[in-house]
Amino acid sequence: MPREGTARGRCASIMSNLVQAIGASHLLTLTPTEFSTQAARALDEVRQEIALSKTSTPSGLHDLTRLRHYDRATATLGNAAARASLGRNVHPDPLFRAAAEKCEQEIDALAVGISLDPELFRALTAVDVSKEDPSTQKWVEKTLREFRRSGVDRDLETREKITQLNEELVQLGQQFSKNITLDVRKVELEPSALEGLPQDFLQAHPTQSNGKVVITTQYPDYVPVMMYARDTTARELLWRAYRQRGYPANLSVLSELLAKRQALARLLGYPHWAAYTTENKMTQNAERVSTFIAQVNDAAHARARVDYRKLLDRKHLEIPSAHEVMPWDQDYLEDRIKAEQFGFDSQAMRPYFDYPEVKKGVMAVTADLFGIGFRVVANARVWHPDVETYDVVEKDRVLGRIYLDMHPREGKYNHAAQFDLTGGQADVSLPEGVLVCNFPKGAEGVPALMQASEVETFFHEFGHLLHHVFGGHQKWATISGIRTEWDFVEVPSMLLQEWASDPEVLQRFARHYQTKSVIPHALVEKLRAAKDFGKGISTRRQMFLSAVSLEFHIQAAGFDTTAYLDELQQKYLPFRKEHVEGTYFHLSFGHLEGYSAAYYTYAWSVVIAKDLLTQFSQGLMDASTAGRLRKCILEPGGSKDAAELVKDFLGREYAFDAYARWLES
Repeated sequence: MPREGTARGRCASIMSNLVQAIGASHLLTLTPTEFSTQAARALDEVRQEIALSKTSTPSGLHDLTRLRHYDRATATLGNAAARASLGRNVHPDPLFRAAAEKCEQEIDALAVGISLDPELFRALTAVDVSKEDPSTQKWVEKTLREFRRSGVDRDLETREKITQLNEELVQLGQQFSKNITLDVRKVELEPSALEGLPQDFLQAHPTQSNGKVVITTQYPDYVPVMMYARDTTARELLWRAYRQRGYPANLSVLSELLAKRQALARLLGYPHWAAYTTENKMTQNAERVSTFIAQVNDAAHARARVDYRKLLDRKHLEIPSAHEVMPWDQDYLEDRIKAEQFGFDSQAMRPYFDYPEVKKGVMAVTADLFGIGFRVVANARVWHPDVETYDVVEKDRVLGRIYLDMHPREGKYNHAAQFDLTGGQADVSLPEGVLVCNFPKGAEGVPALMQASEVETFFHEFGHLLHHVFGGHQKWATISGIRTEWDFVEVPSMLLQEWASDPEVLQRFARHYQTKSVIPHALVEKLRAAKDFGKGISTRRQMFLSAVSLEFHIQAAGFDTTAYLDELQQKYLPFRKEHVEGTYFHLSFGHLEGYSAAYYTYAWSVVIAKDLLTQFSQGLMDASTAGRLRKCILEPGGSKDAAELVKDFLGREYAFDAYARWLES
């Protein structure tokens, strides 16, 4: 989506030192036609800046004029892409979502064209930055590397093929995601099948005229039913429905997506897409990723066997003849074990996690940690009434703006993620980010009670939001914000989610929605102990997902994705029937679109985050250590390699030891 018209573009062109006005959310309140027009204007700005990048005559070897024009072009293009992506994922009007999707395609097409422009590449290569500051040198190094990775140095015929494949991949990726988002399945259950569900859930799901209760595959329905419903058949029905999302539409879409990625990788000189994807990550190659997956999988093997045996023993209490644990049993059995063996009842925690209080708590905790505040922006123009707007402030200085779009609705992205709205840049623009979640909304007389896992998700995603804001003040737009290697992106968020189970943290805001009593310290300690149960299996599952992501992008085109999924499941998961006939988990595995071969990022990030956590020896509310985290890791954006950021914070190279100790504990 565009910036605010050509006037803003002209201000940028004369290199004004005035920060651009904050509040880009209004662009998502335009009509679909107006939105498309704004996007077209932004692309015109991009083309003008690219032309200047190529034609401006430097006054000397160290003249950075070309780089400045190119940086403005990429910033404008990035903002347009971010807003189109956000609009496609959250706007309530399907016509707007369709317009945003079309804009995304046009934006991506221009981006590909720029990346394959040899004249531009030669112009940028000619700029001598040997005497510039390290962040400028790092930016130029990364920029020129990505030009080469795009195929800019290939012959014209090859570049044309690359362009065509990129355009097709954008469309396929959008279609894959759309098929998941729009495919909300429903099951109808007898009221008795919901025995075990909390009262607020039952109130929110009244019996229909046919005597049945409708349950959807949306997270606020799916998670509680899988965790609390005592009826095995009910859980199985919902589990199956959940794993039928995207079928049959995504069966052919995914196969074509994978095939075209492989074709593009070969055109660029790589043996497969996984090799291409990992080259610019911390891991640097697919072999190292494969080794990492095996290392973590082996480390979790013994713990996973113990976890599985405990699940089966617990199942025997209800079904003595059971000889295996089914995948739809896991959440329910884990919850029972945590209640019975660890004294932890997840339902007992829910009354302390009323969404409005959790929201205020997360914001208050992070404000104290990082020395900031959140100021409500009244009457902000936003795309839906649910959206809340805050400026992030430090003393009298505004650092950026955040938007919270936190509840489910039809047509909206149905998971949890942080989206950019505007990229920040020192003296040019303030960062704006959006948190998109699907937490309970509640209603009159019905509280919006959250699971402890949802509170953890809130902290995690809020970590991305803060990273975007803190890092959004670099000299160059292209290294400003969350611009680290992609397999480091999750590290700060994986770290911040640790706050969601800390007694000192939770007692700051978790209060019973009725009695207003503070959550008992003993209950939080039970949460911490219970969280450790099942981590062997959950780690193995993460390795399964990582292997699916990696191996799907190594296989030759045309392989049977369903059959290969079953093969990987047999290797990594204890549930031998995880791939149940008639279900297609991979067709709703949305990360295959966004992360492609790099889903391992999550586990890789946990390993580093556990090492970073060792620095909080004085407690998680230690503002001094949090300040170092902000300075060393969050604020630098992409101005340094991720390994250097970690070393700056730790004072040493990161290691596997802390993660291994956690896994074995």
